[in-house]
Amino acid sequence: MNVNFQYSKTLAIEGSILLLLGPLPTIGWVLAIVGLVLLLRAAKELSYYYQDESIHKNAWTGLKYYIVALIALAVGTGIGLGSFATAGLFTGSPFAFTAGIVSGILAILGGLVVAFVFYLLAALNLRKAYDTLAQKTGEQSFNTASTLLFIGAILTVIGIGVILIVISWIFIIYSFSVMKPKEYQSYNGYTQPPTNPSPQATQTQTA
Repeated sequence: MNVNFQYSKTLAIEGSILLLLGPLPTIGWVLAIVGLVLLLRAAKELSYYYQDESIHKNAWTGLKYYIVALIALAVGTGIGLGSFATAGLFTGSPFAFTAGIVSGILAILGGLVVAFVFYLLAALNLRKAYDTLAQKTGEQSFNTASTLLFIGAILTVIGIGVILIVISWIFIIYSFSVMKPKEYQSYNGYTQPPTNPSPQATQTQTA
């Protein structure tokens, strides 16, 4: 399949930038959704380009886990808030009020735990995708980005993980911006130029 490398690269850069802007108020979620679509498209194109379906497969699996994590968080929070509201109707009954508060807290904590587990699975699959890109492109900054992304996902429970995740996406944007077509990739510090037959070889072949 004929794949335009520059087009795939542009999709990946634009998608990564839009995802990085996801935390913006009001329009952030729209930018994040568009960014995800662009990134998935870029992953598909790059899978064709490097003839390695695992790039797209791992990226798509990571996205599905992210969606499950968001659903778990939303359901747990919704049930918890509903329990709190219900408990408020039974302020005259200490047992019913306490039961409502406790069940609400447990629902929210359960949602957070399930969301965290699937969030880690999502980060793990994205890490695999970016590690594969590091191997295929020769850009080791993809490895740095994938490691920061996974560690950041683990450390989100203490807050500092969010900073690492932001830094990882900056590395991802950089990695996509500097990666080169296969004929220009670097191996062990040596940049291999595109292979073109010399004029002398061409004359020999035509003789």
